[in-house]
Amino acid sequence: MAYKNALSAYRETRIKTAGQGQLIIMLYDAAVQHLDAALEHLQLNSAGKRDPSRIEKTGKAVLKTQEIITELMVSLNMEAGGEIAANLFSLYTWFNRELLEASISLDAVRISTVRGMIADLRGAWREVAAKTASASNTDVVSGVSIAG
Repeated sequence: MAYKNALSAYRETRIKTAGQGQLIIMLYDAAVQHLDAALEHLQLNSAGKRDPSRIEKTGKAVLKTQEIITELMVSLNMEAGGEIAANLFSLYTWFNRELLEASISLDAVRISTVRGMIADLRGAWREVAAKTASASNTDVVSGVSIAG
């Protein structure tokens, strides 16, 4: 019980102290994890059939991913982001539509396609966040005056 509370407190602190880029990466990470779970639930059993008891779990994992994608959509700043924000909005809309269709038809290929694209976006955001962080650290270090 104490372990769960400590883990929960750690996660909450991590989220509250994360920068905007890091939060986006966390959302992408969670989306990939949920899609991995959905794909695992869709695997065929030894008889070559899907386990009906896992269909609901698949739907819940896909739904969680759709909620994350919707959160990413509403976090876009369309004015400041311009064409990039508009393109991301279109891509997120497509992700949600594909996941809806995949959830209805239990289509692992569609889920896998969306998962791969989200993983690619996560990688791009990691690069941007790393470059931004290193640029910020350089600015902070060069702006520090020991003499005061």
